[in-house]
Amino acid sequence: MISKYRALLSAVELGSLTRAAEALGCTQSAVSHTIAALERELGFRLLKRTRSSLRLTDEGERMIGAVRSLLAAEERLEQTAAAIRGLDCGTVRIGAFTSVAVHWLPAVLKEFQRDYPQVSFKLLNGDYHDVNSWLADGSIDIGFVALPCELKCETITLMEDRLLAILPRDSRYASYPRFPLVECEREPFISLLESSDHDARRALEAAGVKPNVRFYTKDDYAIIAMVEQGLGMSIMPELLLKGRHDEVLTLPLVPEAKRTIGLALAAGENAGPATRRFCDYVVRYVKDACAQG
Repeated sequence: MISKYRALLSAVELGSLTRAAEALGCTQSAVSHTIAALERELGFRLLKRTRSSLRLTDEGERMIGAVRSLLAAEERLEQTAAAIRGLDCGTVRIGAFTSVAVHWLPAVLKEFQRDYPQVSFKLLNGDYHDVNSWLADGSIDIGFVALPCELKCETITLMEDRLLAILPRDSRYASYPRFPLVECEREPFISLLESSDHDARRALEAAGVKPNVRFYTKDDYAIIAMVEQGLGMSIMPELLLKGRHDEVLTLPLVPEAKRTIGLALAAGENAGPATRRFCDYVVRYVKDACAQG
């Protein structure tokens, strides 16, 4: 029975029976028959299928949360049984925003895979809103989040990350040691979408500043490219800008502003052994990285 739910979730997440079949290592026909059999057992349709799209029915929408919970519980069961046998395996599902996905995850994954090669990973990359949504609906086991987190998850504080002003190289503020936040009311401002822009918004609201927003985008690196072209300025986390050589000016803020990066565990105390162990690796990596400056 559980394999039928796995086929359903794969089809929903990948948006295609064909892609679900590739992920599951079977034929498209097998996935279609499996989901049809599940629909007969349940007594109602789960998917609406056309030649170009696949989406959940109203009944399917009501079911999908429970399906995710069921499969997450199965994964935790497999991890626990493997740990008892002395063999760490299973799949750890991770959600991360850009700066973590670029600067932290590759190194942590490399170290973890060296010690636990039987563990596999599913990585989802998005913004704060995406990660919170994935945590809430059970799509991921671990999410990198900005703290405080409104979700009812166990959280682990990792580090504080300064926010910096980024401006065109020829900005009139080039001689300033710090960028006064109040100037965001006069300078053209490039913002992330409201659902994602927690860092800059919190800093601006705390300073009582209403930015002169001219552009909105969901992509961090699009903002950097727009600043390079002189279209405006923005506020971004230091970790995101680390190691880059863009043609932009970066300045600390006045007043100073930071974000707090943390880990959130969707399953909390019920997280599987592999998931818990991976969290330990993340905490150690970040601690060492901060110590090295």
